[in-house]
Amino acid sequence: MPQTDQLLLGADDKGQPVGHLLRLANRHGLIAGATGTGKTVTMQRLAEAFSDAGVAVFAADIKGDFCGIAAAGEPKGKIAERIASIPWLQHKPQAYPVSIWDVYGETGHPLRTTISDMGPLLLGNLLELTDSQQAVLYLAFQVADREGLLLLDLKDLKALLNHLREQPQVLGDDRALYTPQSASALQRKLSTLEQQGGDLLFGEPALQLDDILRIDRDGRGRIHLLDASRLVHQAPKIYATFLLWLLAELFEQLPERGDAEKPLLALFFDEAHLLFNGTPKALRDRLEQVVRLIRSKGVGVYFVTQSPADLPDAVLAQLGMRIQHGLRAFTAKEQKSLKAVADGFRPDPTMNTLKVLTELGIGEALYGGLDNKGTPAMVRRIFIAPPQSRVGPLVDTERAELLHNSPLQGYYEKAFDRISAYEVLAERAQQHADTTPIKPTASVKKTTASAGVTEVLGDLAGQVYKSTLRQAVNQISRQIVRGILGSLTGKR
Repeated sequence: MPQTDQLLLGADDKGQPVGHLLRLANRHGLIAGATGTGKTVTMQRLAEAFSDAGVAVFAADIKGDFCGIAAAGEPKGKIAERIASIPWLQHKPQAYPVSIWDVYGETGHPLRTTISDMGPLLLGNLLELTDSQQAVLYLAFQVADREGLLLLDLKDLKALLNHLREQPQVLGDDRALYTPQSASALQRKLSTLEQQGGDLLFGEPALQLDDILRIDRDGRGRIHLLDASRLVHQAPKIYATFLLWLLAELFEQLPERGDAEKPLLALFFDEAHLLFNGTPKALRDRLEQVVRLIRSKGVGVYFVTQSPADLPDAVLAQLGMRIQHGLRAFTAKEQKSLKAVADGFRPDPTMNTLKVLTELGIGEALYGGLDNKGTPAMVRRIFIAPPQSRVGPLVDTERAELLHNSPLQGYYEKAFDRISAYEVLAERAQQHADTTPIKPTASVKKTTASAGVTEVLGDLAGQVYKSTLRQAVNQISRQIVRGILGSLTGKR
């Protein structure tokens, strides 16, 4: 019989229960495998186990079928066969407490954060800025900090950038780093983000962490699903940046818990390769640092992807659980990668891990976990126990009823726009216009000499700018007191 202090995964090839110690579940994990091998069902089974243990869950629903966890299962076909093959399995079809979120606010609760909370580092990654554009963004945040301007949504940031263009003297000693060309390019990228629906990600009410950490009335952890079926295809950068922001917020806001009996929250990052593709080295280094340290805050991070090679080695080294579904190798390069995957497990002398890896069927996997001492245990071939909830999506009427009955219904749906940078700067501009006397205009002809001087000074400024830009950006970064991934340390 399975132990109650474990997350039950399934049975091994001898029919014995296989589980992962709950007190070690904050050591993170990986669910990998080729398309169609059962990764989503494994993630669903693991999310149920966390919920039953009273641990909150946040997961991304990439294909739109993970939401079936909110409905009771109907065992039949292959699922019924698997249940029958595990005699000791106490399978009770049931629905789980679920809240659905959607950045677009169409299929779930609107999901928002603020520009200030996102911070310049993550926002720059989202916009894929150049060094000069990133410098302008840092300058904008610095001015906002100094002048007490709230940056809540994109119109606040755009108003601030316009303010810098019209009143460059507010930059003080950093004025040399500001170039109108970079500022204009930054404005264009903000417009592109709006066209992708990114403006919907910013505003208020912003996501409150307490709302995703709550335990349901029956003692089960609530499962929060990000409906990313549209987001990950139309705006994958927004998807990845939000998950990075969520990880940063949890790290900054949660207190130290040490090694508790169970985690506080389990995060499932599907399509995990999107978190690292094209990510600047500085951001990747900080992400790896957060993954290493956040376990002491009671957060377990579970990456879901096709191959372990999708994750940096520094992240793979932090994983206490590996569930590897089947992989196929048709080329010499793929065979080499397959061997690397097999070598990532602690070997079992009685098993040819590489051979078994190519033989795994749907719902079968290689499992590598931790023993009671926290050291890697030998690899085991397991048969994943079917979820107790539905394997498949909710229909539209079920989703609508789920949203209607959600304990969060009505709060996040009511967006509000309090006084922030946009309103403050608009009022300042109006006051300036009211107090500025109208002067007669006169045309001024630029002489050839003055034009030549301007050209020389422009070339000189360009050379100075290029040679000092990177050093100055680092200096500004140190001056702005921010969190581990660029979020503001204090809420304004």
